[in-house]
Amino acid sequence: MTPTLDDVDRALLNKLQTDFPLASRPYEVIARQLEIPAAEVLRRIRRLKRRRVLRQIGAIFDSAALGYSSSLVAMKLSPERLDEAARVVNRHPGVSHNYTRDHDYNLWFTITTPPGQPIENEVESLRQRVGADAARSLPTLRLFKIGVAFDMTDAAPGQQRLPASGRAQAPAAQRLSREEITAVRALQEDLPVEERPFKTAAERFGLSEDRLIDTARGLLERGAMRRFAATLRHREAGFVANAMGVWVVQEDRVDEVGRTMAGFAAVSHCYQRPTFPDWPYSLFTMIHGHSKEDCEAVARSISETAHVPDYRLLYSVREYKKTRVRYFDPDEGGVADGQDPVAGME
Repeated sequence: MTPTLDDVDRALLNKLQTDFPLASRPYEVIARQLEIPAAEVLRRIRRLKRRRVLRQIGAIFDSAALGYSSSLVAMKLSPERLDEAARVVNRHPGVSHNYTRDHDYNLWFTITTPPGQPIENEVESLRQRVGADAARSLPTLRLFKIGVAFDMTDAAPGQQRLPASGRAQAPAAQRLSREEITAVRALQEDLPVEERPFKTAAERFGLSEDRLIDTARGLLERGAMRRFAATLRHREAGFVANAMGVWVVQEDRVDEVGRTMAGFAAVSHCYQRPTFPDWPYSLFTMIHGHSKEDCEAVARSISETAHVPDYRLLYSVREYKKTRVRYFDPDEGGVADGQDPVAGME
């Protein structure tokens, strides 16, 4: 059952997802913006965490900018082998999301690998280990939108209101100092819910509060950090349906159509990915709604607006794993301190 949220909860969740301040006392800043006491902000956040609506507050990084490779992978397995295959895939430290979807390609997961670890090798190794009938690696060719921010104010699901601009994926790996790598490790952790959370986070990794905040701002300005924000458990937040829309779009229309699709508020992700003879879908959108009917209404609106009649909605049937990628973490198979995480880094 979805927890009951009042108007202040909803306003707070919107603020945490979209406008989290990189400041010494961020919860006080949010309290002033919402015109409520800071103690109430802390109390509500703790309660939303206990009720499993709020998953985490932390940094979302650009994998490629940090020198990592990532890809969406689709595998085709017989239904009776899905659960065991998912357990094998989940054990890979680079797998962050893993779902069953209602398609012949029925196991879908994202995988991220550190520098020097070719992602194709990891995908093929997993395919062999689980005995998949087929596997498709679907890396991002062009990113039009990525930003999972659920509007808790119940806006119309098909509403268009978010301008988007496409860019090439795989930006050049940035030159990170050792201090910046340490900051990445600190910022990817769940931010404490206390008066000066960045102070606690910094001290755990041997940094000062000011240096951590300044470094975070710099990583954000350079695009290595996409955003610092809260992530929600979408089902507990009331968005019980999510569909991966896959669209057949001719190459010469990808830019135009991708920008149009990304403009829909209910679309959290929009990418161009490779096509194959048995997979003609070049654009992918993640659509979230309060119901399956919401998702279908958004897809119809996208189809009509973008003039793309050939598409499918693939619904997640089961969630096997959902977590964040951990960067430069030796415990997770990442790059340890003292190693060169990216060629050319300082």
